[in-house]
Amino acid sequence: MGDHFQRIVDVEVGGEEAGPLAERMVDWMTAEGLLTRERSSDGVYSPTVDEGYVPGQAWGQAVDDAWGQDWIPGPVAVVVGRDHHVGGQGTDEAEYADCPRCGTRTVVIDYPEQFEADPEVWERFENGIAAWKATGEGDAPCTACGALVPVTEWQWESGFALGALAFDFWGWPPLSPDFLQSFARRLGHRTAEHSGKF
Repeated sequence: MGDHFQRIVDVEVGGEEAGPLAERMVDWMTAEGLLTRERSSDGVYSPTVDEGYVPGQAWGQAVDDAWGQDWIPGPVAVVVGRDHHVGGQGTDEAEYADCPRCGTRTVVIDYPEQFEADPEVWERFENGIAAWKATGEGDAPCTACGALVPVTEWQWESGFALGALAFDFWGWPPLSPDFLQSFARRLGHRTAEHSGKF
């Protein structure tokens, strides 16, 4: 079984802007009736946040299909702060990253031959990500072209993202494409979307 989530990560917002933007997004979802101001920890398993906003009566407007009246989605956790985000069941490493300068793909986990990250390959990304989390700036070198590239500019595989703001929808039916587009427009930034379970 497990508890399922859908996550929207803002991959462009800066650390100082993330908190105010989070408030504006919650204000909008509350005004639309998608959320209430009530908070709950029931069914919230986000890594750094232990409670979220309880769905409002109009939550069904955000999902893909009509769901039964008896469906009760969980809270929406708002995660503010620079961090890495993963889908699936939560591995900490990306499968690969593409250099935005030369387009070369660096394979970190060589599926299906390997199911764990190559520690030597991942180390340079891990160090850059740790620096970015601590200071807002961090780089990783491309071994193909030699460029020292900010970790926020590397093109990560779809289940891995770096961002200072994320929204975890716990126990919701699939979010609709229209809602996801509207959400990204209101953020004003590129987003990454994940799903998975705890």
